[in-house]
Amino acid sequence: MLSIYQLKPRFQNLLRPGVTRLHARGVTANQVTLVAGIVSVLLGVLLTLFSEQLWLFALIPLWMILRMALNAVDGMLAREFGQQSRLGAYLNELCDVIADSALYLPFALLPGVSPLLVILVVLFAVISEYTGVLGPMVGASRRYDGPMGKSDRAFCFGVLGAGVACGLLAAAWINGALAVILALLLYTLFNRVRQGLAEVAQPSHSE
Repeated sequence: MLSIYQLKPRFQNLLRPGVTRLHARGVTANQVTLVAGIVSVLLGVLLTLFSEQLWLFALIPLWMILRMALNAVDGMLAREFGQQSRLGAYLNELCDVIADSALYLPFALLPGVSPLLVILVVLFAVISEYTGVLGPMVGASRRYDGPMGKSDRAFCFGVLGAGVACGLLAAAWINGALAVILALLLYTLFNRVRQGLAEVAQPSHSE
C-alpha cells in the first residue's frame, strides 16, 4: 500500500551530509529523538493554551517538516554510526506517539470540530503504531505499512494546520478529513497485522 514512508530512502540521502557533520560534533541519536519529542509537546501545549489564535496552527506544517527530518536523522545516526541501543528503541517509539498526540489534540479545541473524531484519530494512531511494534513479537519485522503511517499523518495534519491558519478550512471540511484519516488508520491497523502474518508465513520464516 502506497505511503509517504516509501520516500524515506531518498529523503535520507539528502540529509546524509548534515548527519555526518552532526556526528562529528558529538550529537547522538537519543538527543535528537528527545529534542523532537520535547518541542512537539511544547508546541502542542502552546496551541492548546492559545487555540483561538488560529495563525499559530501554521507552526504545525513547519514543525512537521522539520520533525520528519529529525526522525530520519536520529535513525541514521543510530544505524550508520553505531548508536543503536535498547534505550534508543524505547525513546524512538514513545516519543513518536507522545509527540503525535500532543500535536493532534489541539484540533479538538477548534470551533465546530468534533472532539470525538480528534480523540479517535489520536487513539487509533497510537494503536496502529503499537500494532507495528508487535511485529517482532510474532517473528516479523517492525511494520511500517500504510496507508496512514507516521509520515502520512504528519502530511495530513500539516495540511490541516495550514488550512486552519489561513482560514481556508471550515469545521465541516476538517471533520470530513478527520473521518477519512480515521478510516485509513483502521485499514492501516488491519494492513500491518496482515502483512506481519504474511511475512512470518514466508518459507524463510517457517524453516
